[in-house]
Amino acid sequence: MRVDHYQELMDRGWRRSGTLYYKPDLVRSCCPHYTIRLKASEYKPVKDHRQAINRFNAFILGPEYKRQAARLCPQNREEKRKNRDKFDLLSAVHRAEYNLVQRPVNKKTGKPIEPAHKFEVNLEGDSCTKEKYDVFFRYQMQIHKDPPSRWKEKDFTRFLCSGLDRKILKVNGRTLKLGSYHQCYRLDGKLVAVAVLDLLPHAVSSVYLFYDPDYQQWDFGKLSALREIAMAVESGYEYYYMGYYIHSCVKMRYKVNFRPTYILDPESLEWCLFDEHYRQELDRRPYVSLSHDLQTAAENNLEFDDAPSDEEDAEIPEGSMFDYNIPGTLTKEEVKHLDLGHWKLVVRNSLVELEDIRGWEDWEIDNPDTIKGIAAELISATGPKLLENSALVLF
Repeated sequence: MRVDHYQELMDRGWRRSGTLYYKPDLVRSCCPHYTIRLKASEYKPVKDHRQAINRFNAFILGPEYKRQAARLCPQNREEKRKNRDKFDLLSAVHRAEYNLVQRPVNKKTGKPIEPAHKFEVNLEGDSCTKEKYDVFFRYQMQIHKDPPSRWKEKDFTRFLCSGLDRKILKVNGRTLKLGSYHQCYRLDGKLVAVAVLDLLPHAVSSVYLFYDPDYQQWDFGKLSALREIAMAVESGYEYYYMGYYIHSCVKMRYKVNFRPTYILDPESLEWCLFDEHYRQELDRRPYVSLSHDLQTAAENNLEFDDAPSDEEDAEIPEGSMFDYNIPGTLTKEEVKHLDLGHWKLVVRNSLVELEDIRGWEDWEIDNPDTIKGIAAELISATGPKLLENSALVLF
């Protein structure tokens, strides 16, 4: 999977779990999964976000360090007012990092003052180590109450260490890391949390977070999100993706507190601001597509507020996927206009064009029992850009 292909898939409602890529059918789902993202530079911190990072920084630095630092490096009145009145995200997330903490020399002892704890964050490849696995195992057992048999090392590797190939690009004088990474948080040399990230051409995508249950009071979910938003701003990734949002799941409500939040319209694939109106629509019905509401209102000559709710038949018909009308997929007519015949097929380690297969012209794209039907359904679900720089492999 190329990073640019995955960026395209995410913007069509896809996500990944290890090497498995999937797109939910929101109409037929009991709990629709909506793709959610934030433009990092527009992020507006709320009170509990500020409190979480400030509380953690205070714990890391400690009262004695803060007292001595204030004495050795006093701030003027203007600096104090600025720090009190304005929350700066980039400054806050880096304030307690050990390599960035100011350590002025105490003239009496001749030694630099030290924070109460040594906090370090580093970005490394998505490899499986015993250190990571041990933290992950404890997290799954204690936080998610999974049975011990559920997670062997191979399961951990499949789930969180089988991501996108890593590469580093130089873009306009800056270094852009792409691929799958683990951002590791260490406290006094001990691994306490790992954020699993996909770094894409235009986005930092949060895949998973696990942490040592002994440190759960420090709100690593909020801390990691703030740090990942800061990474998107500093490195120029532009957007921050937080995975799926399920409105009926109370544990996911925190995601829409990272504002301004945008939801991917399941049908038009346009980004819609998650505002109070959107929230009210999701409270009223599980499946919401604002573009569908507008189209329905226009067809029925109704005002927008009177748009009917979507009560679709939950039965999945037999036959072609084109009969399903899954939101966000291409219709049969749209696929007919694509140049499927020149898509490549891997045959005995060689590449051939699909149109060179015997019977290609006779097959219909809505026949899932043919190679043509398989290719058509795949492009319908993934979008036309997959035709570029890819080949089809049949097992």
